[in-house]
Amino acid sequence: MQVRASLLLIACTALPTALTAQATTATTAAPAASANPVSDALRQMEQRFARILVAAAEAMPADKYTYRPTPAQMSFAQIQVHLANEGNDLLCGKVAGVTAPARATAADSTLGKDALVARLKETFTFCEQAFAKLDDSKLNTPIQLFGPRPFSMAAAMFITVGDWADHYSQEANYLRLNGILPPTAQPRTGM
Repeated sequence: MQVRASLLLIACTALPTALTAQATTATTAAPAASANPVSDALRQMEQRFARILVAAAEAMPADKYTYRPTPAQMSFAQIQVHLANEGNDLLCGKVAGVTAPARATAADSTLGKDALVARLKETFTFCEQAFAKLDDSKLNTPIQLFGPRPFSMAAAMFITVGDWADHYSQEANYLRLNGILPPTAQPRTGM
């Protein structure tokens, strides 16, 4: 009996608070609905991953760009090359239906940190520009990414974001293995 009375007391105490919170939420203005929620989300993810992938590339010391945890894994420099060439130039171009600009120098792992970071920034600028005019009207359009099987534009968007997430995770681990806190693990300031 005491357990039921305690539960009833808790419910009676919590219910008015919950109802007040619900009423407050209901009266708060909801953000305007987007006409292109998928394309808008892709643009937001591009901004986020551009920021954290470039920050990770900048955080790794130049003398650690040849670092790889095991011989079977890419070096940190090779990750930057992959992100720039196969990641951003290829995927962003395919998703947006545009060709990446011709680069004066192709990124390769023998370039130094400064050149690789500059190239990464350049390719994220290309992605941002390429995605600027995307809308959700063509999400089902087939896109030839790799191999004979086409992907829908929506799937290509997911693959692009997944590639960024995969390589950020990889870079975060490389940074931690070298005693460096990754950008997303840094304490936030200015909040």
